[in-house]
Amino acid sequence: MENVITVEHPLIQHKLSYIRDKNTSSKDFRELVEEVAMLMAYEVTRDFPVEETVVETPMGPAQTKVIAGKSVAVIPILRAGLGMTDGILKIVPNAKVGHIGLYRDHDTLEAVQYYVKVPSDLGYREVIVVDPMLATGGSAVSAVSILKEMGAHSIRLMCLIAVPEGIRKFHESHPDVKIYTASVDSHLDENGYIFPGLGDAGDRLFGTK
Repeated sequence: MENVITVEHPLIQHKLSYIRDKNTSSKDFRELVEEVAMLMAYEVTRDFPVEETVVETPMGPAQTKVIAGKSVAVIPILRAGLGMTDGILKIVPNAKVGHIGLYRDHDTLEAVQYYVKVPSDLGYREVIVVDPMLATGGSAVSAVSILKEMGAHSIRLMCLIAVPEGIRKFHESHPDVKIYTASVDSHLDENGYIFPGLGDAGDRLFGTK
């Protein structure tokens, strides 16, 4: 699928198997989600622009490269996106973090906004939106629309699992935004949940039901 990158590194796929397992405890689930997000961050940042610079090593000057110009903002969609944030920050520790609070109405399956707090300089940042599941696509569409309205124009979406229905809906609204996922699963069930998926990511992260 165009503008969808499935990150198939063996370490990620191995850890994703345990994330899916219904017998994995909340503690292990949280740790695994953070680890997979950290590993996926390498791929999400792969095409960040770089520029030449010179540093002084103990032996003398060295021509090296640094990320050019823009800094990074990580924007988790509350609440499940929080589980991925620390993993990315281990790779990009100077990133600013914003939060977008959305919940899915169980009757309409539409995203309802309840909180937005993001860096004021989004237009100068590479923005990584994180949410473990791209299911119906409603939350991701709403979150990216909010960020674009607030000045962001270089945006990537990172999720653990997506489905074709969610990908299609997301790219109908945001065809310019790349989706990075560890898996594209089969379909949505009659309740709008990913099958086979991993259950409710928020409940499994935080031990709620």
